[in-house]
Amino acid sequence: MKYISTRGGMAPASYSEILLEGLATDGGLVVPETVPQLSSERIEAMRGLSYPELATEILSLYATDIPREDLAEMCAAAYRAESFVADEVVPLTPLDGQLSLVGLSEGPTLAFKDMAMQFLGQALEYVLARTDRTLNIIGATSGDTGSAAEYALRGKDGIAVFMLSPQGRMSDFQRAQMYSLTDENIHNIAIEGVFDDCQNLVKELSGDLDFKRAHTLGTVNSINLGRISAQMVYYFWAWLRATDAVAEAERASTAVSFTVPSGNFGNILSGHLARAMGLPIRRLVLAANENNVLDEFFRTGIYAPRGSAETYLTSSPSMDISKASNIERFIFDVLGRDGDRLASAWAELAETGRIDLTAELGRLETEFGFQSGTSTHADRVATIRDIHATTGIIIDPHTADGVKVAREHLEDGVPMLVLETAKPEKFPEIVFEATGERLGMPEHLAELLDLPQHVTEMADDAAQLREFIAARAVRSTIVPSAP
Repeated sequence: MKYISTRGGMAPASYSEILLEGLATDGGLVVPETVPQLSSERIEAMRGLSYPELATEILSLYATDIPREDLAEMCAAAYRAESFVADEVVPLTPLDGQLSLVGLSEGPTLAFKDMAMQFLGQALEYVLARTDRTLNIIGATSGDTGSAAEYALRGKDGIAVFMLSPQGRMSDFQRAQMYSLTDENIHNIAIEGVFDDCQNLVKELSGDLDFKRAHTLGTVNSINLGRISAQMVYYFWAWLRATDAVAEAERASTAVSFTVPSGNFGNILSGHLARAMGLPIRRLVLAANENNVLDEFFRTGIYAPRGSAETYLTSSPSMDISKASNIERFIFDVLGRDGDRLASAWAELAETGRIDLTAELGRLETEFGFQSGTSTHADRVATIRDIHATTGIIIDPHTADGVKVAREHLEDGVPMLVLETAKPEKFPEIVFEATGERLGMPEHLAELLDLPQHVTEMADDAAQLREFIAARAVRSTIVPSAP
């Protein structure tokens, strides 16, 4: 398996090579040269696998340059029982009628980002050790990516992490998880502005090839395809568990739909790729909050990112994003995987502030299976309250966005699976507003909010960020070859 750029200007590269990169060398995003195809028989043969075994099976189709036995060891380490509360790693919980919750928040930072980041931490350390290289991770987070990355990479040999977050736009719990870490290889930087400003800084430094090469920059944001590939696994797992009780003769024809709370489009992109591989997914329903640029795109065919001033601060803060990096990978598929057409579309975006794909609007649902919807603060509160009253289960605000939108897209006879975003303990204010219950901290994190916090506040300034990274980057004795 080789990987190419959405914009057509990068020589094909291996999985190990693209793990260490952020943007492709031509400014695009890396995508598989071809998408592996799985027959219904092969998918059915995976039914009895444990989660680490299933991860090995799916990831072996993408990481073809890593020996399978090494990949199996990495997956076993990533999804070991010590790191995940649930025995099955990803439990499915019925909510009401056709609706079920896919439990993705059983890991060390109580958020779905752990599902990919725990694997990525293992894979990065493995690849760096094989090549005697170091890597300086630069990332941006709106809440959960940062802590998941830092907990996966803390103390790893040959890796430093520079994580950007927007000042004052994460929950107290999210800040405490990140800023309380004292590992020497972890650097938290709070940027004046919103998440999109942080993300723009990451893309600017990743696109500066001289700086990137001099300081061996990489990324673990959702633009890293290693994360996208690891996230595909739980789509397969969820379909298998949702169809366990279906008669064997009917399983292959039993499609399910997924609703995915989405801001940066990475999580639902993994579902798009799983569907392209042959997994029986009927609909991929994108749930947005008030920053609903992606909902507007799927309803109108116009992709028009908003500026920082138009990006709302909401009660589902991890989705407070108005420029979705991973949408480029999806639009690449919509445009026939044509790098020239994709590059032209992004030139249009740079010139006009929008991309007009109204001519493709019908295909977004009929060919690619996408639908979408928007949820507001009032919707979140009402949904958390209703789910708690009817099931006794408390969900976080992002997952509530998913449940609200999922209920608008139910189809008779089609199970709807909502991907959980995080544990509700991370967002106690809205839970109290909705239910009147004050959630305590998980026992193993009880003292987290009281720990000293370590963070560097910084202006939205690429030059200042370059200087900060240059002074603290880990160095390799091997100079990487020029791109």
